[in-house]
Amino acid sequence: MKKLGIIGAMTVEIETLKSKMTNLTQIDKAGMTFFAGELEGMPVVVVVCGVGKVNAALCVQVLCDCFGVTHLVNTGVAGSLCSELDIGDFVISRDAMYHDFTCHILNPAYVVGQVPGLPVLTFPADKMMIDYAVTASGMLHSGKARLGRVASGDQFIAEKTVKEKIIADTGALCTEMEGAAIAHAAWRNDVPFVIIRAISDKADDSAEMDFPSFEAIAAKKCATFVLEFIKLMR
Repeated sequence: MKKLGIIGAMTVEIETLKSKMTNLTQIDKAGMTFFAGELEGMPVVVVVCGVGKVNAALCVQVLCDCFGVTHLVNTGVAGSLCSELDIGDFVISRDAMYHDFTCHILNPAYVVGQVPGLPVLTFPADKMMIDYAVTASGMLHSGKARLGRVASGDQFIAEKTVKEKIIADTGALCTEMEGAAIAHAAWRNDVPFVIIRAISDKADDSAEMDFPSFEAIAAKKCATFVLEFIKLMR
């Protein structure tokens, strides 16, 4: 039976989903609260992992080891790296990579995002889950969705020059702080995943102004997207 782990970095990113769960139980592990139950008739575990890559990877491992999830979804908000993506639009991950991981001093052949010892540069999302997400995006009444790369790092991107470097290094559509770590840990555990992110800011010199205003709106829209996704996956 499928059991879906749903990860958000902040409470605002999962509170809509949690409010719609049935047969809810609460379990605390590793400083995180895991909410187990059902959404749209599907077994799920919903959790706030906390901000950043270490929190995200730790959360995935607990979900795999202690809750036996078979699939993973990362939901939440992100900054746009694409001029065609506006606040309220969505990115569905084709794959994910780090934008702040660099080891070229050790070996000039290493490119940005490359983790030494791994056979992959990016972590590919599951094709079936991508297809469900793309179909679910067509059922929404607002905001367009794009399929592409998600770039992650332990930075809130608020400067245009930093944004431009991430685009040049990764070719990603959006940037945030957890997705690639979730993808990395899922890949290590051979658990299928997809990242679904709503755009909350433009990841440029306006980001500090945009983010507080649109975070809650974007997070709620992303939760609605995930509910449609679950209906299809179930």
